[in-house]
Amino acid sequence: MQTHDAKRVEITIEQVMLRRLTDALEGADVTGWSVLPVLGGSGRSGVWNREGQISRGTGMVQVVCLIHPNKLDSLLDAVFAVVERHIGVVNVTDAQVLRAHRF
Repeated sequence: MQTHDAKRVEITIEQVMLRRLTDALEGADVTGWSVLPVLGGSGRSGVWNREGQISRGTGMVQVVCLIHPNKLDSLLDAVFAVVERHIGVVNVTDAQVLRAHRF
């Protein structure tokens, strides 16, 4: 079966920034993504988890999207505008997809 080059972009941000991020993705012509809950982790500020959080708005989420490589620069520009002043980690990896017309 033939595969096609794609980019997988993972953005981990605070839940309260999700709408700004998805608006930015739409503005960068990214039409599909998935939002996953982040249950805990460790970073510069130390270990943390969702336990004891009063609301979902104080937690973290990860937004994952697969895109055509020619959309990467505009996506990264849009994402950086959201995360540059907030907590956020952006990861880009090479991927292969089966149906390139979907991305």
